[in-house]
Order: sequence, then C-alpha cells, then structure tokens
Amino acid sequence: MSELDRAHDLVSRVQELERQLQALQRMANELGRQTDVDGIVRRALQVALETMGANAGSVLLYDRDQEKLVFRYVVGGGGDALIGVPVDIERSIAGRVLREGSTHVSGDVRREEDHSTEIEERTQYRTTNMVTAPLITSTGEVIGVLQVLNKEDAPFGEDEVALVEILAHEIASRLETAHLQEEAKLAEIVKFIGNISHDVKNMLTPVQTGAYTLQEALSADAELLQDIASDEQLPEEKRDNVDAVVGDLQSLVPEILDMMLEGALDAQQRVAEISNAIKGMVTPPSFEPTNVVDIAGRAVNALNLQAESCGVTLVVDAPPDGAVAEVDGRQLYNAIYNLVFNAIEACSDGGTVTVGLALQPEGEFPEGGYLDLSVADTGSGMPEEVREKLFTDRVVSTKATGTGLGTRIVANVVQAHSGKIIVESELGEGTTITLRLPLRSMA
Repeated sequence: MSELDRAHDLVSRVQELERQLQALQRMANELGRQTDVDGIVRRALQVALETMGANAGSVLLYDRDQEKLVFRYVVGGGGDALIGVPVDIERSIAGRVLREGSTHVSGDVRREEDHSTEIEERTQYRTTNMVTAPLITSTGEVIGVLQVLNKEDAPFGEDEVALVEILAHEIASRLETAHLQEEAKLAEIVKFIGNISHDVKNMLTPVQTGAYTLQEALSADAELLQDIASDEQLPEEKRDNVDAVVGDLQSLVPEILDMMLEGALDAQQRVAEISNAIKGMVTPPSFEPTNVVDIAGRAVNALNLQAESCGVTLVVDAPPDGAVAEVDGRQLYNAIYNLVFNAIEACSDGGTVTVGLALQPEGEFPEGGYLDLSVADTGSGMPEEVREKLFTDRVVSTKATGTGLGTRIVANVVQAHSGKIIVESELGEGTTITLRLPLRSMA
C-alpha cells in the first residue's frame, strides 16, 4: 500500500471516528432533554438508527415469569405492534446474546442457525443484518438485549458495533436506575402503609371491643325485659311495648352490630390488601364456587353513596340465574371495588357505570370456559399511552393524588386467578375493562 493510500485510509478513519464522536455527543444531548425512561430509550434508538443508517431497532427485556424476552421498545420494523410480544430465549439470536452476555454481529441472519422467522412472519418485516448487544447492569446481570437492524449502505463496522455497545450500556444504566428508584419509592410507601395499617387497627380495636361488649349487655337486657313483659300485673299496652323493644334488641340491633364488626374487619383487610399490592403480591387465593353476581352487588352497594355524590348511576347487568365461578370472593370483591371506584371518578355528572357479567361455559380457557366481568363507564376515555401502561408496573395515575395502586390490586387479583385483562377505550366515548376469568380454578 502506497503512502497516498495510507493517508487516504487515515483520513477516512479520522472522519469515521469524528462521525462516531458527533453521534455520541448528539445522543448525550438528546438523552439529556428527556425526563422519563421510556422517552430516553425511544429517542436513543431513533438517534442510533439515524447515525448508522439502519432502519429498525428494539429493546427486549427478560421476563422472569414467562422465562422469555419481551419486546419493550420498538422503532421502525414491526413498530408498536411488537410491544409485549415474547421471544423464546432458546431459539433466537437475542436469546443467545442474553444467555452468553456478549455482543453478536449478524452479517446475514439467514445463515444463523438460531435465527427465528416467527417475528418476521408476524410483521412482514424482513431482517438482513443485525447487531445484538446485551443490556448489563452494574452488578453484571443481563436484563435484556438491544438490537439494531438492517444497515442499508454497508455491513456494520467495528466502530458502529462499539457505538451499539455504548448505547446498550447507557440504556441498561437508565433502566437499572429507574428500577432502583422505583424499589426505593415502594419501600417508603410500604413502610408508610404499614404505619397506617397499625394506626387503623388501633383505631378500630375500641369499635370492635365496644361492639362485643354491647352485644353481651343487650343480650342480658333483653332477658330482663322479657321477664318484665311476662309479669301479668303489667298493663297489656305496656307488655306490647316491651315486646316490641325486645324484638328490636333481638333482631335489628345484632344486625347493626354485625355490620359494625364486619366493616371494621373489612377495613383492616383492605389496608393489608393495599400493602400487599404495593409489594407486588396478594394473599394466596382460596377458590370455591361463588355467585359473582352477589360479589358485584356488594361492591356496587358499597359505592352507591360515592356515585350519588358524583351524579353517576351504577348499573349491574347480570344473568338472571346468577354467574357461578371458582374464585376467591374476597379478592374479586377488591378488584371490582377498585374498577368501579375508578370508573366513577372517570365520569362526569350524569354518567353511568355498568358492571356486566357474562358466561361462556363451553370450551377451554381462554377461548371458552370463562366468566367475563366488565366495568364500562361513559367517561372521557384514555389516550393510547395511558392505556398501554394500565395494569403494568409502568402504570402512572392521571389523577392529581392518584398512586396507581388500584390497578396494581386488580392486576394481582387477575394474575392469581390465571385470568386476563382486556382494555377498550375511546377518547370521548368511555372505557370498558373486562376481567376474563376461568370458570374452574386453574391453580
């Protein structure tokens, strides 16, 4: 190679490095403008594609429950249709990178033994070349992969591969930081809820003790009054009055006391449920054949005053013969309560919230053998970005004082029942959330 050729190569190399440095600077500037993790990752992908002349990129995160990689962010290619789609880690290039923890460059994916065509068949987007880099946390854990696909003008060079690895490191760092911040926030909330739970228990203990004491005292008073009423020297009118009082003491008052005791216990359990939901768990369910119509009726009755104060009408649309399924009634009550409560808040004065129940006894779950429990409101609906995050760990409340805990509780209950959640929403038209649960327990 002549000196002139070497000089040309050196100039080309310097120009390429300058381009890479400019790309890194641009990425840093773009990332600095973003405040949320989703925005950071999406913008980082867009800048990477523009810099390298590639036309698709994605971030897949490892889901421990499914033991699969799941598309979390996608730019180009299959687009948002891929978000949430799982990928087998045993039969894919992404899975190999996850397992081995090292970057892989595919000059022609068709020659790769573990290249899966499943995603291509789903999206009709064909991959030719690709760089796949692991997302590694500061502790060395591989939490997912970054893929940049289809560089158009030339194969991926060493500098571009290095750029992808830098980007993967930045994304992994951002995701890890967000996760740690979320854990710290949840730990504080759990502690706070624990203190509230303790306070609630202390405040309700006198109510429970007083109710039990009153029950015993009223029982003794009723016996005394019965003795008085049996005195034949007492005028008949007086005896009738005493009998009426005794009747109230024996029927109405015990019922009121039972309501007080049940309400106190429900309040304690409710706080415990919220605490468990924050920690990402629910009390182990106890499945038994239950008429879900009764549970829905109880939840609606408990929220009638709330609905009336907001000018909202509550309706239960259920089969006349009931809707029996193997569920945990206590957990399902909590789920319905939260859905209806949120639906009421989504409505304006004059709105309607309908709790619907429908059975499909034939077939196997999820195509058949299910109970559909829906809560439909005539509210303002929700934008796509809110709907996508609903019932996930990324849920963000749109209410000024909201925490998103209600949706966590619902998601946990449905997961415990091996069910699924279907969300339908149109801006200006309202929202319908359907819980599809197996008629027979799958636990």
